[in-house]
Amino acid sequence: MESSFDEKTVRYLQLLSQTYPSIQSVATEIINLRAIQNLPKGTEHFISDIHGEYEGFRHILRNASGSVRSKIDQTLGDYVSSAERRELASLIYYPELKLKELRKENALTREWYTLTLKQLVAVCRITTSKYNASKVRKMLPQDFESIITELMTTGSKDFNKEEYYGQILDAIIDTGSADKFIKAICHLIQDSVIDKLHIVGDIYDRGDSPHLVMDELEKHRYVDIQWGNHDILWMGAAVGNLCCIANAVRICLRYNNYDFLENGYGINMIPLTLLALQVYADDPCSCFQPKSDENTEHEVQNRSVIAKMHKAISIIQFKLEGQAALDHPEYGMNDRLLLDKINIERGVVTIKGKEYPLLDRSFPTLDPKSPYMLTPQEQEVMDALRSSFIGSEKLQRHIDFLYKKGSMYRYYNNTLMFHGCIPLNEDGTCADVEIYGQHVKARSLFDLCEDMVRQARFSKSQEQKKLGADFMWYLWCGSKSPLFGKDKMATFERYFVEDKLVQKENSDPYFHLACTDELVDVVLKEFGIDDPDAVIVNGHIPVKIKKGESPIKVPGRLVLIDGGMSKAYQSVTGIAGYTLVYNSHQMYLSEHEPFGTAENTVRTNSDMESRVIPFKTFQERIKIADTDDGKEIAARISDLEMLLEAYRDGTVKQGIG
Repeated sequence: MESSFDEKTVRYLQLLSQTYPSIQSVATEIINLRAIQNLPKGTEHFISDIHGEYEGFRHILRNASGSVRSKIDQTLGDYVSSAERRELASLIYYPELKLKELRKENALTREWYTLTLKQLVAVCRITTSKYNASKVRKMLPQDFESIITELMTTGSKDFNKEEYYGQILDAIIDTGSADKFIKAICHLIQDSVIDKLHIVGDIYDRGDSPHLVMDELEKHRYVDIQWGNHDILWMGAAVGNLCCIANAVRICLRYNNYDFLENGYGINMIPLTLLALQVYADDPCSCFQPKSDENTEHEVQNRSVIAKMHKAISIIQFKLEGQAALDHPEYGMNDRLLLDKINIERGVVTIKGKEYPLLDRSFPTLDPKSPYMLTPQEQEVMDALRSSFIGSEKLQRHIDFLYKKGSMYRYYNNTLMFHGCIPLNEDGTCADVEIYGQHVKARSLFDLCEDMVRQARFSKSQEQKKLGADFMWYLWCGSKSPLFGKDKMATFERYFVEDKLVQKENSDPYFHLACTDELVDVVLKEFGIDDPDAVIVNGHIPVKIKKGESPIKVPGRLVLIDGGMSKAYQSVTGIAGYTLVYNSHQMYLSEHEPFGTAENTVRTNSDMESRVIPFKTFQERIKIADTDDGKEIAARISDLEMLLEAYRDGTVKQGIG
């Protein structure tokens, strides 16, 4: 019989036959995939602007933005008290800490173990119920895979296996495996409540533990990242861009995160410390005091040293940025050339033709004839910092993860995610941006930006690498950067000029024009999206709840999910972050109150309080078949059906590759 497949298709089917070597194996996989298509879609969580707040972020993952408590209530609410449910929740969040606390209280009795094991299995049965058996098996801890499977498939009320079920629980306790088993099943519950995690930018800066946030993300089963400008800053620093390095170090010192630099990533701060103590020995550096609430004698002394380091790296940064602006006139950043506008003798700076008195008049390393040239000692500091950033194994691993899992934007399951904005003109049209001779806008701008970011790390040409790395600094603070979205980064003005108007950074028109259906349509069209149910998810600009702002900019279509997870913003926003939750029934925002500590949660059985804000409800429950994964499964089924036909008509032989 003549084959109905062309030669290229036959070669593909022969390759596929190596995985499915028989008619029965193909048929079994088709049955499995068709069944999966009819399961409910998994729950997606969207989080942005973590800014190094590890404790709060970790808790949001462990309580799944309140979803774990909901599952406990759903499972046990009819016959377990509220206090007992809260205690079970704290155990699920922090099993190691909770078991330790209960052991101190002599509460780990046989009765407690038996009851707790039954409750955990019941909750786990609910949290994994959306998944097929194969996916659940992949989540199971290897040591207890068969035991957990048996407990979840054998109900404690199963008349025929009631004694069998009880014997399993008794054996877990008798063999001294109960603590280890509890930890394993608690982590399984955490993992199974969040199917996919989307980070919409800004993992780094302000908070003191972005490295721990990155460690946590590396453990997650499925995560994607849309880069924010603070992420790009650290990515630029990791490839050796001096402007990015200076900015990253300055921000750490500004927020008193000196320890993070040294202990988190092993950045050598000694050269900068020596420079600061030598050059600014008698300078109080009043404008550069780090943000800190502690007032112990040690902390005051520590702040004095950090203030000097903070000023030293800031002056270096302004010099380096001046060099970058002069080297790249195409960036249009000549307004950042301010050091040559300083009159040291008169103590003033001229900005846009107007003189302003300087809050700090001490510039011992500034040469009025060459204001953007580093002194030899400043150059040594930057050479040492560059070596530390490039040589930090942990930082480089984390940056590799950002490249692997990250992008400028992503469209997934009818959701367009990007951190900042689409640069717009005041009339609402997409702004034309010139990058190295190419005129781009909207999606083409995002695509070219991503190309440049990847070029900085992966190009074989050193010249191209440098060009990409320089552009990453522009992405951090350039006026048409889609990740920054402001007309300027007024760092110099905030340090040296008191006038608030000079310090003002004007946001891109996107942030006030995109709050209409018409502009949402424009943005989606620019990205080639014509789905009427598509949703835009942004971060970057904190939603000031205290001032009456709403995260929902266009109901059911555009949502801003930066709620101020960073402690530095919580006094402005009034909350501690948002999570956008997208399950098979609805999309809703979980608005979080500030989080205390894991220890307090364990001790008091308290939790991060979260308010639910409805965003979008679906008339029919969404199945996997309706998702992007479902489309891939459908394509897979189509390929397998072709292989089945090829087996049956003899085009491909069974058991032969």
